[in-house]
Amino acid sequence: MLTTQLCAIRTESTPTVPGATPIETGWQRQGKLWSNLKELCDVLRIPPTSASLIADEELLFQHVQFKTGQRIHTIGQSFDALYIVHSGFLKTVLIDEYGNEQVLSFPMKGDLFGVDGIHTRRYASEAVALSNCDLILLPFKKLTALGRIHLEFEHAIYSVMSRELVREQAMISMLGALSAEARVARFLVSLSDRFAEMGYSSKLFNLRMTRHEIGSYLGLTLETVSRTLSAFNEIGLITVDQRSIGIKDADALKTLRRLPPSSARAKQVASRKARQQPPDVPPSRGTCSETIPAQM
Repeated sequence: MLTTQLCAIRTESTPTVPGATPIETGWQRQGKLWSNLKELCDVLRIPPTSASLIADEELLFQHVQFKTGQRIHTIGQSFDALYIVHSGFLKTVLIDEYGNEQVLSFPMKGDLFGVDGIHTRRYASEAVALSNCDLILLPFKKLTALGRIHLEFEHAIYSVMSRELVREQAMISMLGALSAEARVARFLVSLSDRFAEMGYSSKLFNLRMTRHEIGSYLGLTLETVSRTLSAFNEIGLITVDQRSIGIKDADALKTLRRLPPSSARAKQVASRKARQQPPDVPPSRGTCSETIPAQM
């Protein structure tokens, strides 16, 4: 009986990926296949407050893998599930009638997306993998049924949704109040904090998104983002090596309002280089540079 129930759960939650070839579908079923409820809570960074959540090993949620560039869902596609990022990086975008993209978010490990499909039962945005991704599928019907059994889990999911909303509101507030340089600085700080939450280095990380995508997210042009990153590197706030970013002064990035003028930055760079140069060492006695007095 238990085996039959598990098979029914798995059959019900098996996803279909639009446009996927048989080879891609086969690749998507590799790796970790299922997570129980406790593992789901761990990924979402919510404590399982009920002993029943920990004990319920029969309720399983399927993992689905996507390759870089694959679309997880498209605008207007019928809504049937939420997605939890187990690993990897994605972007969610709006696309206008002319094909222009507006980046809305960069989901990464522990994030929940697809919520915009609940209202109209169709996804309002498009989600695209920026790297190979492992996602946990959370069918909405299963979620609502589960909420009637585990009220704590339902409340926790609402908390996660609220967390995402607060992050979006903070972004909207930042776009309206900060200069271009401050937006890029806060974006780097936010990424650093999120990498730390995932257990990775907050001081050195790779940007999975392009500078154009960062600009779209922050309401800036590609040129502005590139110029700002170069300026941060020049004055020693960060190091930049293609997509690799090293955070050198997180506190300065958090409080930065505007970059100083280029002339002032040049003086800062010259002063820093002067401090880094070792002092001149006078030649030691007995070297060829020492003057030998002529013998009488």
